[in-house]
Amino acid sequence: MRRREVIPGLLSAAAWPSVARAQPQPSKRASIGYLGAQTAAAEHRWITAFTTRLTELGWRAGENLAVEYRWGEGRDEPYAAIAAEFVRLKVDVIVTHGTRAALAAKQTTSTIPIVFTTAGDPVGTGLVESLARPSGNVTGLSSQMGDTAAKRLELLREVVPSLRRVAVLGNVENRINLLEISEVPAAAQRLGLESIELGIRRAEDIQPSVDSVKGRVEALYVATDPLTNSNSKRISGLALAEGLPTIFGVTFFAEAGGLVSYGVSFTDQYRRAAEYVDKILRGERPGDLPVSQPVKFELIINLKTARALGLTIPPTLLARADEVIE
Repeated sequence: MRRREVIPGLLSAAAWPSVARAQPQPSKRASIGYLGAQTAAAEHRWITAFTTRLTELGWRAGENLAVEYRWGEGRDEPYAAIAAEFVRLKVDVIVTHGTRAALAAKQTTSTIPIVFTTAGDPVGTGLVESLARPSGNVTGLSSQMGDTAAKRLELLREVVPSLRRVAVLGNVENRINLLEISEVPAAAQRLGLESIELGIRRAEDIQPSVDSVKGRVEALYVATDPLTNSNSKRISGLALAEGLPTIFGVTFFAEAGGLVSYGVSFTDQYRRAAEYVDKILRGERPGDLPVSQPVKFELIINLKTARALGLTIPPTLLARADEVIE
């Protein structure tokens, strides 16, 4: 049962004739460099939302728009080289996913506009001077992953009423991941829970970390990061094999076999990021465009995984879900 189906990839430019005609048509061919944190497959849905919105705004790939895609594949190391390549290509705008990709782009160029589709703490990490007045050449959308950590724990407790101990898996090399991880102990304490941190730095650390809490915890909380995102199926599979209910901050974790995901809608973020790009390509300065906060959050529940774990999802929670996967 799908309570909400968003399949922007099936929408062609022809599906938006009135919207497209309503927009002033761009007068030049523009170029965008997209620096993805993961892979083309992992970010396909978000990219489709981004390009669909650009089409609505009058930008059509192959006509007045060219997009160069590059991928970090869950690692930070390629970011600087990709950003430097975009500078050599003289793209008009660089679009990034995640805080660290945006920081790498900012460190590479102070002149090419940069739009981040999601960033955990834009001010604290130095991406922008302030949310209201970013200044410089960078702007975009915040993700507030750390701010919603407590809500994820509450949902996990609702699914598993007997929950007493939860493991928190996250990339300790990622400052934004650390911010999210740091929110969990206090939130857990308020709920009468004990939390155990499982810090990872590379994909090879995932299985030993999960193995280390075998029989010691009743659930697994996974902090959002390109490393964990790129290994979503693996993490979900390992947790399921150990009988551990899981909760994540990105929707595709539930689609990859995780139990519950709750967090900002990246599809919505990418549509809104396209609006930033449109404004910049039409002459507005990124430093004058305030950083946006999330406006749409999604709760996804995987009933197939719940059945495999022997769990019954409360009807009240199912009624609140944006999507239920069967």
